Amino acid sequence: MHPLDWLILLGTLGFIVGYGVWRTRRETSSESYLRGGGDERWWAVGLSVMATQASAITFLSTPGQGYLDGLGFVQFYFGLPLAMLVINRVFIPLYYKWKVYTAYEFIGKRFDARTRLLTAGLFLIQRGLAAGITIYAPSIILSKVLHWPLSWTCVFIGTLVIVYTTTGGARAVGVTHKQQMAVMFGGLFVAFGLVVWYLREHIGFVESLQLASALGKTQVIDTSFDPSNKYTLWSGLIGGFFLQLAYFGTDQSQVQRYLSGQNVQQAQRGLWMNALLKIPMQFFILLTGVLVFVFYLFNQAPVHWNSANVAEIQSIEVAGQRADPVGSTRSVDPASTPLSMGRPHEVLEQHATNAATITTAAEQWVTAHRAGQPADDQQLTTALAEDTRLREAYRAEVKAALPTAESNDKDYIFITFIMDHMPIGIIGLLLAMIFSAGMSSTSAELSALATTSVVDVVKKERTDGEQVRATKWATVGFGLLALAFAALFSLFENLIQAVNIIGSLFYGTILGIFLVAFFLKRVGGTAVFIAALVAQAIILYIHFSEIQIAFLWYNLIAPAIVVVLAVILQRLIPANPKP
Repeated sequence: MHPLDWLILLGTLGFIVGYGVWRTRRETSSESYLRGGGDERWWAVGLSVMATQASAITFLSTPGQGYLDGLGFVQFYFGLPLAMLVINRVFIPLYYKWKVYTAYEFIGKRFDARTRLLTAGLFLIQRGLAAGITIYAPSIILSKVLHWPLSWTCVFIGTLVIVYTTTGGARAVGVTHKQQMAVMFGGLFVAFGLVVWYLREHIGFVESLQLASALGKTQVIDTSFDPSNKYTLWSGLIGGFFLQLAYFGTDQSQVQRYLSGQNVQQAQRGLWMNALLKIPMQFFILLTGVLVFVFYLFNQAPVHWNSANVAEIQSIEVAGQRADPVGSTRSVDPASTPLSMGRPHEVLEQHATNAATITTAAEQWVTAHRAGQPADDQQLTTALAEDTRLREAYRAEVKAALPTAESNDKDYIFITFIMDHMPIGIIGLLLAMIFSAGMSSTSAELSALATTSVVDVVKKERTDGEQVRATKWATVGFGLLALAFAALFSLFENLIQAVNIIGSLFYGTILGIFLVAFFLKRVGGTAVFIAALVAQAIILYIHFSEIQIAFLWYNLIAPAIVVVLAVILQRLIPANPKP
């Protein structure tokens, strides 16, 4: 990487971390450290809410999602405006009325300590795992750029975030979110503009969309009702609604963001800002991925997006050729070598030939389209199917030759495009964009985890200073735990899906508890506690069994079980509800 890119990257990150530490170095009040001070205006609340949600995964996996599957993933967010309506009308007024530090503190006041502990515990499990992903995602980038081991890169990123989050708590999170969002928006617009600029040599912007449409990449709405299909209009509106309701309404990493608002009105306006901007933002990122797909129709793409794996495979092949020079009669047992002899090199050659076919077919499509003739996309579709087959073949070789390496390369698509094709200076900006996103979400998560553990789980009488010190130690502890979890996430096919799957496994049950708390005043703590345990067990069984239900539907199934079962149990086990 060029020195100018390093200067931009390290200068941006250094300024954000340094500014956050400097501004919040004297935070000793629990009101400020745990809640953020309660003096933010609506636009600051809105930016902080968006920064918490927009992790590095957003800028790594989402363009790759657009590249592979098109724009359909945006349906995942269709339930967001409806969720914001409910949260603004019901959740926020009650949180401010009860003057709570955490969402689960409200559950304790509404039900009992046991239900509060269960809800907080589910949050700690879910968000602790998710924090591991938000550290792991940007670590992919730095390990690729610096050729560092991925594990050590995770440690570097995690330490960077832990430093300023521990220093200033929720206040530091809010202070740094403004700068991080400015970097994110700037980098996003620059990336989109440069992709369009690069395409002009081959195809116009409108033509790019038309070609992508012909190849099935621009379909936004899928009206089919298939429970096994992850992204449809119905899963987005219904399952997405309940997931967003749970995330923004009950997840302490988000609740903490709008509890920092000056009053109820400022918090509500901040969430409306998020509702208006989030779907266009996600659509824009997906569209960038679609345009990167079009770009690679005219420019040869790597057969495997993780260049470190390719380099290691090639070094193994070279070593094998040196050990077995031409004319050697040494017998080789195929089972004793990790590579099918010469197979990776053959796949590379076939891929290069097929890439030329893809380019030729794409150029013919453009020529026919501009001449007003029917554009035949059959040859291009066939060549792309062959490209998929060759990629799978090479991935199989990676698995065979490098059993401990990460063979899944989908999350490397956009970063590979950045490193291979962006100009000097812009690379540093875009890396800073992705790192800023990772830091913004991780810091909010660590602060929320620490606050929840101190306020809801390990409860004891403390002075104001003792409360802050306990939360600082908890922040460090959860940071280390997130680093341990980060080692798990090479097992997932796509990080943006991984974080949503983990959320869907637990959010539904948490949401069910809150829905009972808000709307079913006659149901007591014992009934909702048992119902929540049953609902969580059923969701885990569905997910890890062979039942084919898309994970977004968990966010409807779990709260439905909690609500219905809690009502039934309350009738069977009468109890005096708390007022």
